[in-house]
Order: sequence, then C-alpha cells, then structure tokens
Amino acid sequence: MPGQVPPVADEREGLLSYLAQQRAVIRLAAFGLTDEQARAVPTKSALSVGGLIKHVATVERGWIEMVQDRYAPGGQDDYETNFRLGTDETLQRVLDMYDLVAKETESVIAGIADLGHPVPVPKGVPWFPEDVDAWSVRWVLLHLIQETARHAGHADIVRESIDGASAFPLMAAAEGWPATPWMHPWEPATADGSLVPSS
Repeated sequence: MPGQVPPVADEREGLLSYLAQQRAVIRLAAFGLTDEQARAVPTKSALSVGGLIKHVATVERGWIEMVQDRYAPGGQDDYETNFRLGTDETLQRVLDMYDLVAKETESVIAGIADLGHPVPVPKGVPWFPEDVDAWSVRWVLLHLIQETARHAGHADIVRESIDGASAFPLMAAAEGWPATPWMHPWEPATADGSLVPSS
C-alpha cells in the first residue's frame, strides 16, 4: 500500500480509492499485534485497535445496507459491542470480515450507475437528521471516508500507547521497505522490551 492514493480517473474511482486507503491505514494500526494486544485499552478511553477495526467494518456494512434499503438499526448494546474485540473473537477474524465488507461495498457501488441516487434517511435514529429525507450514494461514500479516517486516527493513538509504534514505521514493516537514516521499519519487541533481532 503506498503512502498516498494514486491518481484517479473520475469521482467514483476517487471515492472508492480514498475509502480503500483509509481502510488500509486503520489496518496498519493492527500490524504485528497479538489478539491480546488488539483487545488492549491502554488509554483513558475504552477504545482498542481490534474494537476500532470491528467498528468501522460494522459501520461500513450498515451504511451499504442503507444504500440497498436493507438497514435495520441495532440497540445500544449492539453499538457498544461493536467497539470491542470480544474474548471469543480474533483480530484475524475481524480483519477477514473487513476484507469481505470492502468487497461487498465495491460490488454494491459498481451496480449503481448514478452516485446521486437517493439513500433514504432512517427515522427515529437520534444522530440522523429529522429534517432530511435522503442522502445520496456519493454522500454515503464521503461519510465512510470521514468515519474511517477519524477512527484510523484513534487507532494510531491506541497503537502508539501499546508499543510506541507509529504509522509510517508500521507501513515500512508491512511493505518491506529497507531501513534508511530517516525511516526504520517497526520491529516487534521481546518480553524484556528489546527489539527482536532482524533475520
């Protein structure tokens, strides 16, 4: 994954490319984590890296169901549960689900000719506007980019609180970039805190 979105040919490609980039960035926050670390809540908030990835995957699926007019809002318990990586869940399972959600999104959007197609606003949801009847598919994609980017920032902070790893060294490790004087790929630490020797 490059550090920047490549050039895009049109609006649709741009929206999907920026969404894909933000998905990749939030996934980077989980690179090299164990399930236990992915569940860790190292800051004053209740957020974990695994829970954040689970949340953005669930939210994206919900919005795409809304585009398809299949949305069914959950309750408060569902909302809080989708922010946590449960003890019966693995980080890999959540990442696999996110891959599937991404494919579903791309398939649904490919089948919609007009990004201005209306998406009805569900009624009775406190954080949805009462005075708006519909968004557009374009608006939904922009919202998903915003939502994913916001939580990618949260995940960066949580990850850095776990082991000090930040985005570009994680990207360098995930991509196999060579070390340079100004960029050292992230390496896992041993139990005593020292770095695992490179092979």
